[in-house]
Amino acid sequence: MSFCVCGGACISCSFGSVPSTLNVLPAARVMNTQAIASIMDKVPMVNILPFGLCSSMANPMVAAATAAALGVLTPMPCIPVTPVPWMPGNPRVLISGKPALTSDSKLICERGGYIRIMMPGIFNIQI
Repeated sequence: MSFCVCGGACISCSFGSVPSTLNVLPAARVMNTQAIASIMDKVPMVNILPFGLCSSMANPMVAAATAAALGVLTPMPCIPVTPVPWMPGNPRVLISGKPALTSDSKLICERGGYIRIMMPGIFNIQI
C-alpha cells in the first residue's frame, strides 16, 4: 500500500546533487492544512524545483562543460524538464479531477533522470 503525497514532500532526482521539495498549489487543498498532489503537479520551477547540480550528459549544459574540461564530468545547475505526468497515480482517488500522486510514483526528466518521492509529507492517508 502506498501513501498519498502532499505539498512539502521530499523528492530527489537520480542525476541531481541534492533533494528538493514538491510544491503543490493551494487550489488543490483537500485537507485543512495541506494540499494533496495529483499526477499533474509536474511543472518545472512551479511544482518541481531544481536539484542542485545536474550530472546527466543528456543535459546540454553538462555536455558543453564536460567537453570544455576535456572529458572530465562537470556538473551544471539543474533545470528540470518534465513534460509527462507522474506515473503511476491512483485513478480511484481524484484531486481536482486528476489521479492522486502516490509515494510509489516516478517522474521522468527529459535530461535522463527519474524523480522519485523520498518522503510523502503525510503518513496517515494510505491509498
